[in-house]
Amino acid sequence: MKPLRPSLWVLLLLTMALLAGCASLGQRESVRVSIAGIEPLPNEGLEARFAVKLRVQNPNDTAISFDGVFVELELEDKGFGSGVSNQQGSVPRFGETLITVPVTVPFTAMVRQVLGLAGNERFEGLSYRLRGRLGGVGFGGIGFDKKGVIELAPKGGAG
Repeated sequence: MKPLRPSLWVLLLLTMALLAGCASLGQRESVRVSIAGIEPLPNEGLEARFAVKLRVQNPNDTAISFDGVFVELELEDKGFGSGVSNQQGSVPRFGETLITVPVTVPFTAMVRQVLGLAGNERFEGLSYRLRGRLGGVGFGGIGFDKKGVIELAPKGGAG
């Protein structure tokens, strides 16, 4: 077997160093995103619009900068609305920030939800899924995916 040339050794070492650096980037905790509030915006045609306030928590020891936000909202496992914002900012290390994203809900999605909920006699909560991405420099930003239930009736209430 022929020994490697010095230039190949250097290339091999640089590749290993780059891979080690990328591996350390992947060790950060995921951001925590939750809905902090929803306020109505003026409607446009047959669409409803809402200002969805997202609470973004950063459990890492370095700040996370973002440039743009995208969100998709599902209710009861059905697409409901989506929105984008070109808002820029950062989430401090071990801190949180609020980001407001205008979300558009098509008329058809509203009708589908109303019809789907109309036959449910024991309706107590609404399951949701919030997916999206904080745009950022390098590697396409940071994605998030949160599932939960919006409680609409008191637990253990009379019925």
